[in-house]
Amino acid sequence: MNDRAVLEAASGAPLAPPLEHRGWLKLSPVNRRRLDNFRRNKRGYVSFWVFLVLFVVSLFAEFIANDKPIVVSYKGELLFPVLVDYPEDKFGGFLAMTDYRDPFIQKEIDAHGWAVWPPIRYSYSTHNLDLPTPAPSAPTWALSKEVCDKAGARAAGPDKPNRGCAGIEWNWLGTDDQGRDVVARLLYGFRISILFGLTLAVVSSIIGVTAGAIQGYFGGLVDLIFQRFIEIWSSLPHLYLLIIVSSIITPSFFVLLFILLMFSWVSLVHVVRAEFLRARNFEYVNAARALGLSNAKIMVKHVLPNAMVATLTFLPFVLNSSITTLTSLDFLGFGLPPGSPSLGELLLQGKSNLNAPWLGITGFIVIAFMLSLLVFIGEAVRDAFDPRKAFR
Repeated sequence: MNDRAVLEAASGAPLAPPLEHRGWLKLSPVNRRRLDNFRRNKRGYVSFWVFLVLFVVSLFAEFIANDKPIVVSYKGELLFPVLVDYPEDKFGGFLAMTDYRDPFIQKEIDAHGWAVWPPIRYSYSTHNLDLPTPAPSAPTWALSKEVCDKAGARAAGPDKPNRGCAGIEWNWLGTDDQGRDVVARLLYGFRISILFGLTLAVVSSIIGVTAGAIQGYFGGLVDLIFQRFIEIWSSLPHLYLLIIVSSIITPSFFVLLFILLMFSWVSLVHVVRAEFLRARNFEYVNAARALGLSNAKIMVKHVLPNAMVATLTFLPFVLNSSITTLTSLDFLGFGLPPGSPSLGELLLQGKSNLNAPWLGITGFIVIAFMLSLLVFIGEAVRDAFDPRKAFR
């Protein structure tokens, strides 16, 4: 006999019917109201789907922009170069790595099979050595007819008709000063920026909320010790620390993540601490203590939900600051290793090549659009958790 049956037998009357969890998500009424509020915030809801589509597309960047075919049929054998690195002797060569853009390799594959290429035949590190104009080259659609005819004649050769720019590989947003395709670098750089920002924001928020909750709930000596430690820790010059680390080792994705995590977790501590200090002596908290609930359960189930609105208000800015921090470090040269796809490195290219305005304009538009979407989504999430908000 379960607890519900015991209570009904003791009281002699049936209890209220259990809450209905409708939908495939099996949401409670409170969470259903939050989801409905999120959907009614049209700007945030549309931004969420636009961002989700862009992020999912960037996760499959290797299948969209790559200098390797997706599938190759060679002498009756199916190969997947986008997933497996094959040596060149597989195709009659002698090098350890296969350059699928090499004319010899392409003729060998065409003679003994076929290949399915991604829509963009450049990876983020592919150097195009056959540009229609010197690097940085303008977008192909912006080239003049004279330039297109010269590039088309060079690509077609003496035996084939000249198709102009239709006969060459396109760079839709041009190239940087090393002949690398801007679209490919944007696609890979967008993915790295989002993954870095989300990881840093989530982990630092968990640590910051936990530290702020402990400070605010217990108060007294615990709060005093934490406050003094945070004051000293926040005063450390983390930019100088990054410069020192960069001079010793090449900072990788996880090295940067660890160093920035050491200092970014304090951003939410003060907000959560203030909310817990305000709520720790409320009547429902005292009632929970009187009923014998542990401090951990009171903090998680009763006090933390009331601090969610204030926390979620700052969360979009924490996420955006994580992304802009990586962008700034790459712009200054203290970020990811040289050659890595980076939005900050694209902005640096725009600064260094004022004769190629498409570099700076493209980087600025992508970063501004991405950060705006994240702010709109965060605003909608905050309003969804705010019980005072009701959208009609």
